[in-house]
Amino acid sequence: MRIAELSRRSGVPVATIKYYLREGLLPAGELTSPNQARYSDDHLHRLRLVRAMVEVGGLSIAAVREVLGALDDPEKSLHKAMGTISAAVAPPDLGADDELAHAQVAAFLERQGWVCRPTSYAYKALVGVLATAREVGHERFADLLDGFADAARPLAEADLGYALSAETKDEALEGVVVGTVLGDAAMAAVRALARRELSGTRQSAAGQPCSDPT
Repeated sequence: MRIAELSRRSGVPVATIKYYLREGLLPAGELTSPNQARYSDDHLHRLRLVRAMVEVGGLSIAAVREVLGALDDPEKSLHKAMGTISAAVAPPDLGADDELAHAQVAAFLERQGWVCRPTSYAYKALVGVLATAREVGHERFADLLDGFADAARPLAEADLGYALSAETKDEALEGVVVGTVLGDAAMAAVRALARRELSGTRQSAAGQPCSDPT
């Protein structure tokens, strides 16, 4: 297919496709003339994946490039690819020097029986979250971590089950991408829906008028 058809079938503008090609997020098409190329269904599949990561997952171009690198590395195991992908979508490290936040994360991991190096992206990201929460006056936020862990275990099981149910390693790695990037977006939406429903139920139980929040 030509780039115009690729654009029509994917819903991605031609200019954006050309940008993705320049950034290396999409492999070059097969040249049919000096300024014409032909694209395959593989290009369409990759383009839709990139679009999902950018538009739904909210990833930066640099993060998408890192994720695709893990996806395309034939030597990378599923476990290592999952770490690379998760690191690419993790929030920035905002509390590297916060000793109290480090101590809170270490204590949390010990309570859960989880092993994680302080240099891990997840460890540093959690330190940053706790440090930021305290800076804005919410020292109690750290008390939520054990409840988050209880909720996260079945989610992690679901993520792994989705990826490991694939028939090939390539499909499994792509399942990690979908489960991590789109899974996080889906969980944020489901969490918002659940919070909205619970808030309305509590207002009704308290005899307060229940508005319809957006």
